[in-house]
Amino acid sequence: MTALFTKITCTALTTVALTIATATNLNSQVVAQNRGIATEMLNAHNKYRKEVGVPPLKWSNTLANNAQKWANNLAANGGNLQHSQNTGEGENLWGGTAGAYSYTKMVDSWGQEKKYFVNGTFPKVSSTGNWYDVGHYTQMIWRNTTTVGCGVARGSGKDILVCRYSPPGNYQGQKVY
Repeated sequence: MTALFTKITCTALTTVALTIATATNLNSQVVAQNRGIATEMLNAHNKYRKEVGVPPLKWSNTLANNAQKWANNLAANGGNLQHSQNTGEGENLWGGTAGAYSYTKMVDSWGQEKKYFVNGTFPKVSSTGNWYDVGHYTQMIWRNTTTVGCGVARGSGKDILVCRYSPPGNYQGQKVY
């Protein structure tokens, strides 16, 4: 009986140890992946901020968690992009073919709006006369914004990127930078 108990206990302990090791490895992979997302997203955003001379953004895990929840929701509901409501955070949304774009390319799609940007008082900030044509870009370079957090989810053949910003930008009557 003792030998059987010892064998079961050893087997159980080995299983627990393997489970903990696997969970630790998975957790390490998630942390490394999140760190990679954070680094790439910050670099992509801060490139545009540097061009206009505003301080770089810092990463916020709180904003990233909020963004991830909304990205998951959008992906689970058909991938249609719609802004969340009443978050008190700025928000940029992006959607594209699953696996076809790097994080940098996703952010660069917002950065391309700078070709229509006119430095002025919001909402008079677009050469087209429509601030929506530059709204993602202005949120990225908004001087008073100090932190960003992003999340990516996949659903319906699309990658969905949500970035959240604090304090939010695009305030009527304020200068962008």
